[in-house]
Amino acid sequence: MTNGPYNSGRANRGFMAESAHFMADTHIVFLMYHALELAGRKLRRTEPGYLRYVLSEQTFQSQMRWLKDAGFRGLSVSEALRYPQEPSVCITFDDGCETDLIAAAPILREAGFNATFYITTGYLGTPAHLSRDQMRELEAQGFELGCHSKSHPYLPDISDSELRRETVDAKIELEQMLGHAVEHFSCPGGRYDERTLEMARRAGFRSVANSSFYSNSAATNPYKLGRVAMLRDMPQEEFAALCNNRGLWKKRWQDDARRTTRRFLGNRAYDRVRSVLLRLHEG
Repeated sequence: MTNGPYNSGRANRGFMAESAHFMADTHIVFLMYHALELAGRKLRRTEPGYLRYVLSEQTFQSQMRWLKDAGFRGLSVSEALRYPQEPSVCITFDDGCETDLIAAAPILREAGFNATFYITTGYLGTPAHLSRDQMRELEAQGFELGCHSKSHPYLPDISDSELRRETVDAKIELEQMLGHAVEHFSCPGGRYDERTLEMARRAGFRSVANSSFYSNSAATNPYKLGRVAMLRDMPQEEFAALCNNRGLWKKRWQDDARRTTRRFLGNRAYDRVRSVLLRLHEG
């Protein structure tokens, strides 16, 4: 299955396709963040496969300042789906970590940016994650909340009844907590299948975000929104290039290779192999 508006191919062909598509209409890069690391605060999870997605508070602040100084707007998913002409990025956070409120939100407010925080409902009130009151406070500050499933499984690996629980039931649960409709969903691990998309449509979600490396435009299927994972070791120059929609073709090409391997091994085996390789790399 092809995830998104681009097909895999040779690198130069991908670059040409990306450039031509970008000139045709407004493209917006959706940034995907997770927890932030605070000085003097011990991380509860330090395994390499998780830690690589944890940025320091200082790094996140530097990135938001660069965006502000470069004239970018920071948008929520609902705002980004209007595809304004002004230079913009969409800022998203997955999982519902406590640092969303105590670290990310103040930095975003200082920059005058909005964002969408995707909540895993089963994580609420657990260590290092938002409580229900903290989640409501995050929304009261003007930020958008979306759904990130109930228990964070890889959705293609579960049964139809479990899939309904992770999408439809999680949406209902979150809406009951907030008192209004929740319109946007992001897939745990960025992984999905056609069942996931169909279930999300039936549940009433307006969009589904994954973790495929492509920018989005009005031509993008809103149920296949690509997002670019922000990694711990990403240089500022690379961050700037990605926000300007440069170099995504190379990351997409690499991601296609990983997806091929994952389809061959399966999600769990792939994660085990990746964990070993990451530990070897750290060593």
